[in-house]
Amino acid sequence: MKNLVKIYSLLLLLIAMGACDQVKSDYELPILGRKEYVDKVVDGKTVKDTIYHTIAEFEFVNQDSSIVNNTTFANKVYVADFFFTSCPTICPVMKKQMLRVYEKYNDNPNFAILSHSIDPEHDTVALLNDFAQRLGVTSDTWHFVTGDKDEIYDIGEKSYMVVANEDPNAPGGFIHSGAFILVDQKGRIRGVYDGTVPEQVDILINDIARLTKKPDANT
Repeated sequence: MKNLVKIYSLLLLLIAMGACDQVKSDYELPILGRKEYVDKVVDGKTVKDTIYHTIAEFEFVNQDSSIVNNTTFANKVYVADFFFTSCPTICPVMKKQMLRVYEKYNDNPNFAILSHSIDPEHDTVALLNDFAQRLGVTSDTWHFVTGDKDEIYDIGEKSYMVVANEDPNAPGGFIHSGAFILVDQKGRIRGVYDGTVPEQVDILINDIARLTKKPDANT
């Protein structure tokens, strides 16, 4: 298992190194996830249209007791991740790297961050509020959310396509991906980055700029 993790990390790093060469080009970010092809009529002709995977509808509560749903992120670029406040392993590293993203784009009204707690029974609104305050961030940009456990796990695995679940054999009792998922203005996934690797977060920061500069999200 450890060898697989090392190989996966190495592959991510190699991808990041290759992506660095594209930062200043006209490279367009891919649209990730499942896609369907449907027929539609345009000017009297039947043509194929592509239906891309998008984030499903959701409704959670953030650290300020405010409802957070798809409308909160309408026409915004955002980065999503999964964590829990008592995480003894990768979460502190992830939050340190996400702070870099926050500090870069905190003043951009077209950008947000969405961090889902995978331990909602422990991570209450009050605890998430304290967690955010200790990081020095506000819900204007960065939402720490809690809610129904099954709904959080479901949206993690089916919409964001990452691991997020309970695991009694994992440190802290939970297993989750260290991924930062970049979502565009149309709710489509445009990139997945290892949130524990600074070089990957460098790429993410540049890719956010690509999307926020283009209201149509490149397509």
